[in-house]
Amino acid sequence: MSKFKGVVPPVVTPLNPDFTVDYPSYTRVLEHLIGAGCHGVFVLGSTSEVVFHDDKTRREIIEHSAKVVNGRVPLIVGTIDPTTDRVISHAKIAKAAGADAVVVTAPFYTVTSQSEILDHFRYIRDAVDVPLIAYDIPVCVNIKLQRQTTVTLAKEGTIIGLKDSSGDDGNFRYALLDLAAHKDIFLMTGSEIVVDTALLMGAHGVVPGIANVDPHGYVRLWDAAQRGDWTAAKKEQERLCRLFEIVWVAQGRVSGGASGIGAFKTAMKRLGIIDTAFMPRPRAPLDEAETAKIDEILRATGLLG
Repeated sequence: MSKFKGVVPPVVTPLNPDFTVDYPSYTRVLEHLIGAGCHGVFVLGSTSEVVFHDDKTRREIIEHSAKVVNGRVPLIVGTIDPTTDRVISHAKIAKAAGADAVVVTAPFYTVTSQSEILDHFRYIRDAVDVPLIAYDIPVCVNIKLQRQTTVTLAKEGTIIGLKDSSGDDGNFRYALLDLAAHKDIFLMTGSEIVVDTALLMGAHGVVPGIANVDPHGYVRLWDAAQRGDWTAAKKEQERLCRLFEIVWVAQGRVSGGASGIGAFKTAMKRLGIIDTAFMPRPRAPLDEAETAKIDEILRATGLLG
C-alpha cells in the first residue's frame, strides 16, 4: 500500500493584518497536526486558500512547509491553477522544494471535456517526475472527474491516488470497487462528516479541513477504524459532526468558503493555535456574535474549557 494514507489535513494558512502569511502561526499549525499523529499534510489546497496566493507566496509556503515538516510525514502540495502549463510550473517548484506528491484538479474557467481532462493529467505527469494525486472538487472547478476518468488515470499509472471532495459518495464507492485490486492506488475522502462510513467502504484515508481544529479526533477515528472498533469510530465521528457545525455559523452573511475556512481560523485562534483569523480579500472574517457561537460549539465538543 502507498505511504499516502490515514489522516492528511489540508493545512490552513494564517494571515497577518496586511494579508501576508503569518509564518510563526503557520509553523504552529504544522506542528499541531504532526504532533497529533496525522499521517501527512496537504498544503496549498482549498482550505489553504491557494488561489489567493501569488506565485512567489506559493513558493515560499512550499519551501517553509518542507523545512518544518523535514520528512517526518509525507508533504503533499496543491498545484491548483486553471490550465495545464501553469500547473506544470507549480509542480516543478513543488518537486524542487521536496514535495512527496502534488495535487491536481481538472482545468477550470475554460470548459473542458473528460478526454481533455485525461490529457491534462497526462501532460503534467510527462512533464514533471513527481507523483500526481487527482482532486475531484466540482464545487470549485465546475466539472466532475467522472468515474471512468479517475479509474483510467489510475490504471495507466498517471495518478497514484484521488482526493474526493465531490460529495458523490456513490461514485467514490464505485471507484474503490474498480481499483480494489490496485494496491498501489489510494483513495481518500474529503467529506469529513462521513469518514467512518468511507473507511468502512474501504477508503484509504481522509483529508478533513476541520482537522486543523481537532486533529486528535480524526486520528482517534482512524485508529478505531483500523482496529475494527466501528462503535468507537461512530461515536468519535458523531462528536466531530457536532464540531463541524461551526462552518454554518456565518452562512448566509458570508460566502460558503468564508464561512467554512473562517470558522476554522476563528476556532484555531480561540484555541491558541494561530494568532489571527484574517481572511484574504474579499472574503470576510467572522464577527463577534459568530465567534461566540463557535465558542459554544467548542465547549460542547470538549475543546474549549
